[in-house]
Amino acid sequence: MAQLGRNKLVSPVVVAWASAQALKVLVGAIEEKRFNFGWFLKSGGMPSSHTAFTMSLATAMGLNYGFDSGLFAMALGFAVITMFDAQGVRRHSGEQAETLNKILEDIYSHRGLQEERLKELVGHTPLEVFAGGALGIAAALLFYKG
Repeated sequence: MAQLGRNKLVSPVVVAWASAQALKVLVGAIEEKRFNFGWFLKSGGMPSSHTAFTMSLATAMGLNYGFDSGLFAMALGFAVITMFDAQGVRRHSGEQAETLNKILEDIYSHRGLQEERLKELVGHTPLEVFAGGALGIAAALLFYKG
């Protein structure tokens, strides 16, 4: 466990992820005028914690091993795939869930069937992905000891 604490890549990644999740709680409290700590563990929303995590890792890899290293290239590839998935595939599946939930509401309201809603907020807008990326880069820069 002590070795994990000394790893120069772990701290910025954990801080980036935790900061993104904490910001989701803050954004949720402002938008809904109520506090729900459960938002800390949710997926989707502003900013993208997946993007913050992967961009922090890629940036920390570049800073510590060189932006011309294979480790940076691998981490950047991982981050790009994650960002594409967050704002593409996952976002569209959330939109489909929203549409299906509307269909289910219509069916259940007319037939009295038991309703089980699908999770709608699974992806991110491009702005949420950008904000997560910026947060991840900032966290890596904060911890870098050149």
